[in-house]
Amino acid sequence: MQFLHPDPKQALAGLRAMRMLGEAHGTFGGATRNLLDAAQKHILRTDYDLDALTPITPEELAKAFDDPELARQFVQGMTVVSLAEGPPTERQGYLMTRFAKALGVDEPAIKALRQLAEHHMVLFRLDFMRRSHLADAAKISIREKGFIATAKAIAAFRGMREDPDQAARYEVLGKLPADTLGYAFYRHCRDHGFAFPGEKLGFPEAGVYHDFTHVLAGYGTDPAGEVQVGGFTAGYKKHNPIFVILFVILTLCAGVNMTTLDQPMLRGIFAIEGLADRFLTAVERGSRVPIDLSDRWDHWAWVEKPLEEARIELKIAPLEA
Repeated sequence: MQFLHPDPKQALAGLRAMRMLGEAHGTFGGATRNLLDAAQKHILRTDYDLDALTPITPEELAKAFDDPELARQFVQGMTVVSLAEGPPTERQGYLMTRFAKALGVDEPAIKALRQLAEHHMVLFRLDFMRRSHLADAAKISIREKGFIATAKAIAAFRGMREDPDQAARYEVLGKLPADTLGYAFYRHCRDHGFAFPGEKLGFPEAGVYHDFTHVLAGYGTDPAGEVQVGGFTAGYKKHNPIFVILFVILTLCAGVNMTTLDQPMLRGIFAIEGLADRFLTAVERGSRVPIDLSDRWDHWAWVEKPLEEARIELKIAPLEA
């Protein structure tokens, strides 16, 4: 995922629509305002007064967007804004559908969020999850290791079995030099109480890239850190990156837990000052990574490299920058 930068006329038209979408939640809240301010800084490169924006019709919006890819980026941006204050309202679902139709964009995320807005929870979860990064990981695991091995890995994640041989391979990472990626990963897991693949409650190996991303990108495991990891992952992910972002924002911003684990019931996390900026910066950082770490990345070929060397090879800019 790489951001496209519209011209000022397109940016203004898009912001007018986004303002309408935010108000359709019932109030133009601080989380929505922070997201749009951050979008102006990182994507639009404008400084319009959000409070002076007037409504726009779908037809007017369509006249401003002549680039199909830019139109799709805008539509995907609407899905994020619709979740800024909590689950989307039916009015937001209606507006997103109208704007997307006028722009000629068929975005599956719109359909899924409209199901959520209309409280069709079973349909929403089925439709969303089949397009999510979890489905991608399961498909990769089945293709690489077979259905039975994948089923066993999922059983371990649910705490129903163990694979001591696989777990032992990760335990050995604790004996690597302290400056290596592998040792940093080992400490990350052990210090936070995360199980290794093969241990009960450990991620299946196809999903271990998530914790390697934490280590490589330097983000914490608190809700704000997870939001940034979601953005960073979407930045380097080649397939359905918007669903990675929505998965995280649904869980940690809209109060709709998409995981199988207990999560804090948070709403409006982007009301935290500066988090929207850090989130979009994370997407930009991730977009510079030359490979998709979620798609059969061989982390074993990297664990003995010094962490800083791995970051340089993967073009991961220092977090402070």
